[in-house]
Amino acid sequence: MNNTGNQTVVSEVSTLLVLRHSSNTIGMVKSVSADGEVVDVTPENKDEAEVMRIDSSEHSFAEFYSDFYRRLKDPEDYSFFKVREFEAYETAVGLQSYLAGLSAAGKEDLSQYEVFIEAVESIRNQKFLGNDGIAGGNFYDQRSSFSKYNPNYRFQVEDVNWNSISEMGLDMEILGELGALEPLLKGFKTPMLVAVQNGAVDEGNSVDARLQLRLDDNGEVVLHVHRVQKRVDFRKKFMGHRFSKEDRKNLLNSGNMGRVVDLVNPVTGEMAPSLVSLDKLTNELFSLRMEFVRIPKVVCGVSLSTEQRETLRSGKPLFVENMVSRRNLLFNSTLQFNAEKQWLEFFFNRKVKEGGFEWCVPATFRGVTLRRWQIDKLKVGETAYIRGLTSKKGKKYQGYIRFDKETGRINFSFKKPCK
Repeated sequence: MNNTGNQTVVSEVSTLLVLRHSSNTIGMVKSVSADGEVVDVTPENKDEAEVMRIDSSEHSFAEFYSDFYRRLKDPEDYSFFKVREFEAYETAVGLQSYLAGLSAAGKEDLSQYEVFIEAVESIRNQKFLGNDGIAGGNFYDQRSSFSKYNPNYRFQVEDVNWNSISEMGLDMEILGELGALEPLLKGFKTPMLVAVQNGAVDEGNSVDARLQLRLDDNGEVVLHVHRVQKRVDFRKKFMGHRFSKEDRKNLLNSGNMGRVVDLVNPVTGEMAPSLVSLDKLTNELFSLRMEFVRIPKVVCGVSLSTEQRETLRSGKPLFVENMVSRRNLLFNSTLQFNAEKQWLEFFFNRKVKEGGFEWCVPATFRGVTLRRWQIDKLKVGETAYIRGLTSKKGKKYQGYIRFDKETGRINFSFKKPCK
């Protein structure tokens, strides 16, 4: 059960499959159109599609699906199924084959895997209320809910060998009190370090580790223990890749290597372009194949250009201005894709700014798309003239811009700065 080696991440992000009742066909959901129709793609066209990516956590999915469902013009025309992104294609193909010639009774059996809006709304309501409708509550009040079948969990409580886990000094109640049980059942690593004793480690004192439930080669649910390692030995190759000095600096400072490299699968020998990140809690290295790297078109209200999305997909950091928080406040942040978390990270502190990686010049400034010659000047530290800017009062103005490599921001001046 102990798993302490470097890891290749399998995408745990979820997506939606749609069954169109009118045509009895399965598709992978991309979006909802302005007129309330589902926009999907057939499995055969999956390479051309940008399928919907959804946070798999229970409450995040519930919030997403509630909004998604209400945007549909005729939701009764569809059935939706939540699946993990990396399994979407195979599941869609298998489900389409299963539907061929399926009887009405068979379709009723299929409904047990469907996402129902009533169940989703119940989850949303339980976010602020206990099982008895009382605000708050604790694990002992809620643990019965874990023993019930939950289609949003990758593993069910009865699937877990709790006798084996008890040898590590853990049980369901302890994990529940720590807030680690739900992430485990969903197939994620625990977001915190957990003290693990004897059974999973060498004899002696307990060690801190992140835990994750997985299926072994025999189809059994086992607990993988990601022990905290003292340090990363960058002198050793990682899946065939030899780390440069810049790679080491980036991984230690930001946790992300910041570039795409070809890695060799130690089992199959297959080479695949991948991103590499460091789990700073355990000091483990993780890789994610580029086919699983998805960059959203909109981040916190800001539409990303094709160039910006390619910058993020290549693993580089990108400074983005005027994003909107959940409290409707504007904020700026540096974004970077994390291979271990399989999503974008937000960096606000100065440590990242000293991380040693190259800051990318933003493609726009105050709503004006920069031209190539302007970006080239900014990259080498020169001043560029810009026109076509519009003030809050609607007046046009122009001036000079210069890129600050220390802060990752573009500075503006009405007068040309002195050299």
